[in-house]
Amino acid sequence: MDLNSKLIDAIKLHRNVFDNISRSEMIRHSVENKDAIVSENGALATWTPPESTGRSPKDTVIVKRVSSEANIDWSSPNNIPIDEETFNLAFEEALSYLNKKDKIYMTDRVVGADVSYALPVKVVTSHALFALFTDNMFRPVPSDIEKSCFFNNGYTLLHLPYNKLNAEKYKGRLRQLPNGETTDMIVAMDMDRKIGVIVGSAYCGSIKKMIFTVMNYLLPLEGILPLHCSANEGKKGDSALLLGLSGTGKTTLSADPSRALLGDDEHGWSEDGIANFENGCYAKMIDINPAKEPDIFDAVMHTDDYMNHGAIIENAMIYPWGTLDYFDDRFTPNSRASYPLVYLKNIKESSTSGHPKTILFLTADAYGVLPPVSQLNPDQAMLWFLMGYTSKLAGTETGVTEPQATFSRFFGQPFMPCNPDVYADMLGDKMSKHNTKVYLINTGWSAGAYGVGSRMDINLTRKMVNAALEGELNDVLYEYDPLFHVNIPKTCPGVPDEILFPKNTWKDKTAYDETAKNLAKKFSDAFDKAYGHKNIQASIVAQCPGK
Repeated sequence: MDLNSKLIDAIKLHRNVFDNISRSEMIRHSVENKDAIVSENGALATWTPPESTGRSPKDTVIVKRVSSEANIDWSSPNNIPIDEETFNLAFEEALSYLNKKDKIYMTDRVVGADVSYALPVKVVTSHALFALFTDNMFRPVPSDIEKSCFFNNGYTLLHLPYNKLNAEKYKGRLRQLPNGETTDMIVAMDMDRKIGVIVGSAYCGSIKKMIFTVMNYLLPLEGILPLHCSANEGKKGDSALLLGLSGTGKTTLSADPSRALLGDDEHGWSEDGIANFENGCYAKMIDINPAKEPDIFDAVMHTDDYMNHGAIIENAMIYPWGTLDYFDDRFTPNSRASYPLVYLKNIKESSTSGHPKTILFLTADAYGVLPPVSQLNPDQAMLWFLMGYTSKLAGTETGVTEPQATFSRFFGQPFMPCNPDVYADMLGDKMSKHNTKVYLINTGWSAGAYGVGSRMDINLTRKMVNAALEGELNDVLYEYDPLFHVNIPKTCPGVPDEILFPKNTWKDKTAYDETAKNLAKKFSDAFDKAYGHKNIQASIVAQCPGK
């Protein structure tokens, strides 16, 4: 009997299954079961165990088998292989835990606003709050789902967030911990059988990112480019994509009152244009300022009867009387909130648009040496897409306590399992075909590196983003940076000229030069390590900083 059939049988035999119950019922169960408490504003507040305050990439694994192994880049440290027997063992153990639960919750949703490639997703979980999370983040099943290329071939996720694997059973199968013991957590995907299992991770993002990774594997096989990006649309119907890792500003910058939001994190680019995968947002809440990020703050904090609210606030400080404190990071800097897109003031309900006119690559440079805005020609754009430079921000992953320079190809390497040429070639072709302009936006540090300088003012960043989207940077003069190989505008509407060139903001110019050269060398070394053995066009290689 296959695993899906075993899961279905277990559900049929269980005495207390809540199958696609209403949103208000999910909320009620979440509170009554003590999955969460009601905050002062009506949102649900919850906390995870310390080991689940972020993703656990070293416990995220993919089944490797002969029939599909050529589709996945196993040289990437994020694509950790396990065999089918290990996956089956973990799934069977998760089933044994499920059978002992007092209640089971199931949701049937889809991922993908374009019905032609909407992926049906069934989530079976032991806790109502995570069913509610899928209701926040995933889309209702459309009436014409039969048009999907994945119709009758969807994905199933079995989710046991608070149980632990019997580590003794997985010695030599799963990762060994520093103390010599075997991990008791697993986030596992079987791409061929379209089934996944999570045991031991209570971080809501583990669900979201698993499904994103699955989509990023499946869609290129259908000729569709998946992207880790937010997307919005101007009043003239012009769409834009914002690519960047967590913490670089995708959610914040895409929530623009003058542009309709399609989505804040995950999209597909097909022959018909852009479509959001999700139906909600999963926003970082640490240090959120309602004056600078009013749309996100209001979406989470608007007052309503909690039974009709359902926003989930994860791992934020809360006082006994129910007041939240987003500036307290003692538990984790990775506090999050999930909420439906409709809670935002300015969205495009279809979550679809035409081909993008502009692409913004977002980076949070902790070295403080990259310009806050620069234009990239096609070769430069391909280089920065391949490199995906940013600074990994504290709290996004377990064990990361301060920013670290990182290179994550396509601004989402952990979630992009296919071979790199697949994504790179598809983006290059689409950029060329649709004459898409590309800009690099640094939302990181200015006037010095992290610890000396300060984070770029979000209001100034918005002005630079708007200038790029509105075409106001098309006709200004540019200065070529020979070290980082980018083109820096000499002027930008609403932005002081001096901050456009980062060296101007440093008191110690010699320190700037040394820091910039150090970062350029990191680029060169990282490029050689990732792509030195691959046949990359010489014109693209020449755009790598340090070369």
